[in-house]
Amino acid sequence: MLVLLFATGFSKVNHFQLSEKRPEETPYEKFRRQHVDAKMTAEQCNTEISDRNIYKIDNSCKETNTFILSIPAKVKSICRGDGRYDENSGMTYSTATFRIIKCKLKHQGARNPNCQYEGRLLTNRIIVMKCEGKLPVHFDRDFLPSESNDNEQP
Repeated sequence: MLVLLFATGFSKVNHFQLSEKRPEETPYEKFRRQHVDAKMTAEQCNTEISDRNIYKIDNSCKETNTFILSIPAKVKSICRGDGRYDENSGMTYSTATFRIIKCKLKHQGARNPNCQYEGRLLTNRIIVMKCEGKLPVHFDRDFLPSESNDNEQP
């Protein structure tokens, strides 16, 4: 009887652990999880980055993560004709401007679960991203429309 209870309990633990793993993501799904949220606020950086498991491969904290305050369809449209493709960089620039939340790490070198961020709302931003198959797959940077290409901030 004890063996049966142990085996049953053990199988439940294993099932729980397996169900907690994130299913295989496409590059677009990863981009969306890490960078798109229409209702995000600057005060939510710590919670959102933790809940979405946004870390470097070695489990250290990302120095910066940017959330685009928009619905996914509007962000996807940049890759589907509403953006300007740059052949030199291979990146696509939004022609519309966006509001974003930029989350910056407070303590360099911190590791999960000690990632603490300061969030800032920025408005009127051009978004620069890599598109594949007409879908965004990498957030590169943002800048104000008044900044020239030579002075863009990474």
